[in-house]
Amino acid sequence: MKLIGYEWRLREVMAAAGMFSTTKLVPLLEERGVHLSTSQVYRLAAEKPERMNMQALIALLDIFDCTFEELAPRVLLGAEAAATGTTDAAPERGDSATNRLRESGLRPRRAQILPPDA
Repeated sequence: MKLIGYEWRLREVMAAAGMFSTTKLVPLLEERGVHLSTSQVYRLAAEKPERMNMQALIALLDIFDCTFEELAPRVLLGAEAAATGTTDAAPERGDSATNRLRESGLRPRRAQILPPDA
């Protein structure tokens, strides 16, 4: 299974447009019918949103005259196991040792914590 994600680059897009304060974004959003508090706009810029109102997204694209790919480019996260945070990065396609391990069907076993007297 191929896992995909995205990078949230609102701060970078804002900086490229010469906007370094999230409070300046509030009236621009309001002009487009999106009413968010200053703290909501700050969180929108500072954190990667998991959910987003489509009107707010379209307003951001309009404000910065950018594409969705510029604001939130798609990134490949690798195999499902990589999503657990146990690896640093997704293996490269040319990594023959990783491919052999994957093809062998071997999987790590879950560790068990036993009481000290066992």
